[in-house]
Amino acid sequence: MSTYLSGQGQERPELQKAIEELVESGFTGVQLRVNDERGEWVGSAGARELGQSGKALTDGHFRIGSSTKSFVATTVLLLVAEGRIGLDAPVDDHLPEFGLDRRITLRMLLRHTSGIFNHTGELYEDGTIVPGVPWRGKEWVDNRFTSYSPEELVRLSLSKPARFAPGTGWSYANTNYVLARLVVEKVTGHSFAEELRRLVLGPLGMTGTVAPGASPEIPEPHNHGYYRYEDAGQERTVDVTRQNPSWVGAGGDMISTTQDLHTYFSALMGGRLLPAGLLAEMRTPEATVGYGLGVFAQETEGGTLFHHNGAVMGSAALMYGTRDGGTTLTAGLTWVDDADLSIAPAFQTAQQRFVDEVFCGKLGR
Repeated sequence: MSTYLSGQGQERPELQKAIEELVESGFTGVQLRVNDERGEWVGSAGARELGQSGKALTDGHFRIGSSTKSFVATTVLLLVAEGRIGLDAPVDDHLPEFGLDRRITLRMLLRHTSGIFNHTGELYEDGTIVPGVPWRGKEWVDNRFTSYSPEELVRLSLSKPARFAPGTGWSYANTNYVLARLVVEKVTGHSFAEELRRLVLGPLGMTGTVAPGASPEIPEPHNHGYYRYEDAGQERTVDVTRQNPSWVGAGGDMISTTQDLHTYFSALMGGRLLPAGLLAEMRTPEATVGYGLGVFAQETEGGTLFHHNGAVMGSAALMYGTRDGGTTLTAGLTWVDDADLSIAPAFQTAQQRFVDEVFCGKLGR
């Protein structure tokens, strides 16, 4: 296990203890970065690779899953700021090829209130599961290098009944962000990766963040993620660090580092990326689960906390910040994933533990 202190950081045994306990609960490797009034603290625990002696990196790349959605939303809002698109205009104006319900707006996509079926599958209130693209078990393992086009994902979603009329409910759907990214590309005539560089990565000097499209590669250095599955009655574990993320698309395909996530979220929350009015709209939550436009708003005893965490097979990101961006927590986690999402309880416990330690007055804000 290793700890690295940076800048004006101090020994913070509570944080090191928290990440070591995470490894004991089943994670392979954890890297954590905390920036607040006490300076910067960076630490890691666990292993870089399963069964190897190399310690987990503190500055490695990792797949950030649904934290991607925050970057997509910010890119859209920056195009709104440039006057290129309107938040409340029909998405169908930009993507007529899909025959979308004319009531669906960009705001609804970013807020998950469009009612569109989630292309990665839906769990209905009565317990019914309607599958989408394969993302579990041997089927996903065998297809983990398959490429899906965004249009393919959208058409799969539109082949299923809408969950509700646009704007009348809330339901988390990766397809909303696939469509939002397509709007970015249609309006600008550039790839999302190019617009992301122009609007966010370049201005902030972020060098460790990638929008990979259908590429399975991940930049070095990185910790490794794994997947456990059953094949002909035998349990197998495979390294899934390399995987084609196009099955989730703009819902969760990006790669980053704890440093870049801190740079991004502190700038976003601190008002250095979006105009004040659009940042306020982004942070205004709908009533169901507190989802704004690409960020969650969570009330804590220390005030409102904004975040967007994410996970894909074997890898996850935590990204939290205070309203002024003065305190951030960013983390990358790797583990042995499985079809039953066995790590989920430990992941939820980890999120709450970090929030308690960093944002709820125990270690200051």
